[in-house]
Amino acid sequence: MKRYELITRDGNARRGRLHTPHGTIETPVFMNVGTAAAIKGAVSSVDLKEIKTQVELSNTYHLHVRPGDKVIRQLGGLHKFMNWDRPILTDSGGFQVFSLAGLRKIKEEGVYFNSHIDGRKIFMGPEESMQIQSNLGSTIAMAFDECPPHPATREYMQNSVDRTTRWLYRCKEEMARLNTLPDTINPQQLLFGINQGGTFEDIRIEHARQIRELDLDGYALGGLAVGESHEEMYHILDVTVPELPADKPIYLMGVGTPQNILESVERGVDFFDCVYPARNGRHGHAYTNFGKMNLMNARYELDSRPIEEGCGCPACQNYSRAYIRHLLKAKEMLGLRLLVLHNLYFYNTMMEEIREAIETGTFSEYKKKKLERMESGENS
Repeated sequence: MKRYELITRDGNARRGRLHTPHGTIETPVFMNVGTAAAIKGAVSSVDLKEIKTQVELSNTYHLHVRPGDKVIRQLGGLHKFMNWDRPILTDSGGFQVFSLAGLRKIKEEGVYFNSHIDGRKIFMGPEESMQIQSNLGSTIAMAFDECPPHPATREYMQNSVDRTTRWLYRCKEEMARLNTLPDTINPQQLLFGINQGGTFEDIRIEHARQIRELDLDGYALGGLAVGESHEEMYHILDVTVPELPADKPIYLMGVGTPQNILESVERGVDFFDCVYPARNGRHGHAYTNFGKMNLMNARYELDSRPIEEGCGCPACQNYSRAYIRHLLKAKEMLGLRLLVLHNLYFYNTMMEEIREAIETGTFSEYKKKKLERMESGENS
């Protein structure tokens, strides 16, 4: 059986399935971000099942620094450690190395930098990233890449992308080696490569053509949503996605808002992740079909309705806007938890609707209605 099955298309929007050792992922999918093996906002792996989460995403760099990937390996891998039996994607640590580690040296062998926790010197290259992810035993490992700054000069970008390509060959080789070892936690670990190139469309296209030759399990677009306009991002998707293999899943890293997701699905993207639903929830903001609500607002003080009528999440099923507002004002952790649960449920439900719309050939109609409602703000 092929790992990725393309069930149907509606225009460029794709409805697919990725078969993994930890279960089947129905795509398009939004992955719920649990950086340090937990969703911020006191949300557990048990909660995730209740809110329709398919894939949990954890961070290689953070888990390597604390508690240590070798500790997690000794405890049987990340699935056992966090009690989650569905797919987990680990990012390679590349993005954190470039965003957190102010003092860093990029060399051909990898990156030298200081830990953001205790300042100790760390080296990470393609082989180290694969070894850490193999210790974690995630379902999908991401290749180690350089996430170039935005904006970057053309020369910097080209050199960076060329290095990322050389690193990708090393990642593939090391992952193949690790998957043959007798004591590997997940010998069927999948590897996704990452397309880079900023907003230089010719560099993006050429890079996509190079990396598709490696026949990896999936392909991601990295280095977007880092400061360029939405229009620039959509243009890059328009020109790059067609150059990636049609029989492999495509992942847009770190994106995004519900609007971003709808626009990107229309351009052929299958996988998404973003901290927005959890981060906004922790700041008192709820996503609804009528746009974003700020529950701190005084108008909700006596509002006994749920955040959104008809929502099946644990917050809307049990609590009122007034109560959640009170919790936020009183700085009670429960307020944040309920909003994060609601927001993730909203995203996961939207992905269900998207999958159904593609199956029934009504995606563009669905997208238009969804965007109009979200922009109307009628529910506030």
